[in-house]
Amino acid sequence: MSGAVDLARRLWRAALLRRAGLWFVGALPWLLLRSGPGLLAWSAFCAWDALHLQRRVAHGWTHWVDGAVPEMEDSAALLAEEPETPVARLQRERLLKRIDAALPPRRVRAIVAAHVPFGWTWLLANLALAGLAWGSAWLPHAAGPHTAAHAAGRPATAPTTHAGLVVKLAPPSYTGVAPSSSTPKDAQVPEQTAVEWCLDDPRKTDETIELSDGQALHAGPACARWTATESIFWRWRGARYTLKVIPDQPPEIAIAQPNEMTKDLPRDAKNAAIAVTVTDDYRVQQATLHLTLARGSGENIRFSDRELPLPASTDPRRRSWSRDWLLTDLGMEPGDELYFFVRASDNAARPHTVQSPTVTLRLPAPPSEQVEETTALPTLVKPESLRSQRQVIIDTEQLVADMRSKKMREDDVRERSESIASDQAALRRRYGQFLGEESTLFGKDDDHDEKPGAKLDVLHEFGHAHDSVENATLFDDATKKLLRRALSAMWDAEKALRAITPKTALPPEYKALDAIKALQQAERIYLHKTAFAPPAIKEDKRMSGDMAGAASYKRAQSDAAEIVPANLRDLVQALGGDGPLPVLWTRTAHDWVRERITDDEQRLAAQRAIQDVADGKPAARAQLAAWLRGGVLDAPVLLQARPVVETPFAKALQGGGR
Repeated sequence: MSGAVDLARRLWRAALLRRAGLWFVGALPWLLLRSGPGLLAWSAFCAWDALHLQRRVAHGWTHWVDGAVPEMEDSAALLAEEPETPVARLQRERLLKRIDAALPPRRVRAIVAAHVPFGWTWLLANLALAGLAWGSAWLPHAAGPHTAAHAAGRPATAPTTHAGLVVKLAPPSYTGVAPSSSTPKDAQVPEQTAVEWCLDDPRKTDETIELSDGQALHAGPACARWTATESIFWRWRGARYTLKVIPDQPPEIAIAQPNEMTKDLPRDAKNAAIAVTVTDDYRVQQATLHLTLARGSGENIRFSDRELPLPASTDPRRRSWSRDWLLTDLGMEPGDELYFFVRASDNAARPHTVQSPTVTLRLPAPPSEQVEETTALPTLVKPESLRSQRQVIIDTEQLVADMRSKKMREDDVRERSESIASDQAALRRRYGQFLGEESTLFGKDDDHDEKPGAKLDVLHEFGHAHDSVENATLFDDATKKLLRRALSAMWDAEKALRAITPKTALPPEYKALDAIKALQQAERIYLHKTAFAPPAIKEDKRMSGDMAGAASYKRAQSDAAEIVPANLRDLVQALGGDGPLPVLWTRTAHDWVRERITDDEQRLAAQRAIQDVADGKPAARAQLAAWLRGGVLDAPVLLQARPVVETPFAKALQGGGR
């Protein structure tokens, strides 16, 4: 075995010596260029090439020897591993005796040269890359004087069109946008960017920068500075340039799973998937998942809260998180509900904090026959003597079964059916109280019968109610809808029982029971905790009798709001003619445009019209008047009465008199 190992080692050493020339020659260009990255990259290639070469020699040296040395009798594979048969071991011993004579060093180098190329392709590619690196490093320096001389020989016309003013933009650091400076031109900048207009030669006379909002800045020895809070255009030497401000948007939260606001899990569910994504235009600074577990029913409900941070990703503007939770990890048991929402904030100077809607996960409780279905709300608790809807159904089914199995007298059937109908009516009236109902099945109660000579309640009989008794309850529309469905079904069941047809009363009774079950399932309502933080009491003024700064409890009725100010009406009226405009009309116009026109493009167009009118352009007057009138969103409607004199003769003529 030692002879075989020695042969493989000799072949590997010969292969290394053959490739060493390639590695050395390839490193020379990078050494001459003094390029550390290039030399590091070539060293990494050499290491990879050596590893690849070692694998080739280890897997193919037996085939190389068999093909180049006939004395090995195509049995070089016996040298690589221990043979198992006696004949193979005998052949291996014969080969070991021939190795030294059959494979001298010259022949080993020839075998390696036939199977391991020098690598001219790699060398040429390396030299090409080195040439590109040399050209990028030295050619610009060589061409610099020529380019400068050529540029000096040409007249500087285009670059000096607006020579003398430099615009510097310094976005907030949290945006990650690098500061820049350029000649005057249109630009887009993040919100709160510091904009500076500087003279390239402070010894020049001051330059005036006119902003579209009416401000006038002066650039001289000190730069003119403005903070970008809204999109504007600015004018310098008669040319206008637009500066569009990109507002910092709050984070956006998307809940991918569950895909509905209220998710009812199967009864045998073991897992619950939650997947959320938070994105921002610059950076998501913080994102947390808030979990609230509700357990219990009725008034005995307990809540437990948890808060989990969402991990950051490689992209600072996005956080995606998903997990398939085990219900045991969430602490959920049958009958529990889990509420969760996501709260996120960005990295702005004044962080924007947003919160997603609350999503509900419900794990239904196991069915139970003993649960009272009418305890849907705490206010629907029954007295002990009131029979439930399920008991009414059981009594009705028993009556129908007795009528089929045995012959009953009509009086007994009527008595039992009337008894069940009375129980149904009592239960209906109990539920009807929550919708303001007081009537019975057969019209008015006896107490409300009119008697001769009794006083008539004119207000309730002929008056007009501005609200209904049903709307005066504390229930929402969904609960009222379920209550109305249950009451309607109870009415139908009671009518069938009064008509001595208990079999036809069963479907509406079951319908009423389903509605009551829906009420029971909706008994738990989750609301975010809210609290009132009263202002701190000043102990030095408490109980001192000092009324300074206290507001009067008497209120004077205010006049109707003035939708269109008087100075604006005067301005619009003056713009319709060729006469002079009111005093301080530019301030009035700028304030109105800034307050009433929210779209950036429209606001900039209106501000251009203001500048044109100030420059004395008559055609811009109509445009400015149109923009000012367009800002009146709630125009007042004036109602004026027409004086009409009605004499007895006029009434008789119209047919109204007698």
